[in-house]
Amino acid sequence: MHMWLPLNSEAGKSATTKALHLVVLLLSSWLVVTLSIDTFRQVPFAERDCFTRMQLWVCLFFIFDFVVQWALAPNRWRYLSRHFIFLLVSIPYVELFSWFQVACSAELSYFLRLVPFVRSGYALAIVVDWVAHNRVSTLFFTYLVLLLATVYFSSLLFLEWERPANPLVAHYADALWWAFMDVTTVGSNIYATTAVGKILSVVLAALGMMMFPIFTVYITDWVRNASRRKNHGMDR
Repeated sequence: MHMWLPLNSEAGKSATTKALHLVVLLLSSWLVVTLSIDTFRQVPFAERDCFTRMQLWVCLFFIFDFVVQWALAPNRWRYLSRHFIFLLVSIPYVELFSWFQVACSAELSYFLRLVPFVRSGYALAIVVDWVAHNRVSTLFFTYLVLLLATVYFSSLLFLEWERPANPLVAHYADALWWAFMDVTTVGSNIYATTAVGKILSVVLAALGMMMFPIFTVYITDWVRNASRRKNHGMDR
């Protein structure tokens, strides 16, 4: 038995694709931890050089991953047309702006640091699809993971912008409480005072309302399958 798989075989392409997706997730997790630490410690934008350098190398790997996936695709033009957005979000815009001496505000710089996470979200959805049992489970777990990720990043953004202007937001726990209460459309005693905070409030509320039908579909499918298995066992 061969200990390796030819890259031009279907099994080799599948193994390469899975390995790349896992590396994308690991590198993205690394960036999330670093960005979170900087945010919690209130490190100024201009002093986040460590995260910026890390993001540069991670983005370069994202671009490498895109090129490899494109090369392995059976129809390269179709792959390029469908996944071109993931190439755009893999570009290290912060470094490019710095190299070309393009003026960039602190707020815009923070948003640009979040752009590559769109690429990691796509990889996360694919990995969830590997472990899900059926299409309904895939849809449910994908939306659940992306919902939690959106809540987390929204809480980071809310903390970053509201902490200097909102006396009700003193710690990350306050921002996290606001995010969870907002996504459930229940609301909390913390109200946004900045433009970014107000936009996030609307986005999270809309996302929460879209999630409830998916929970209903998943629970209905689970009950139906359980009843089907029970009836099948009684027939025996």
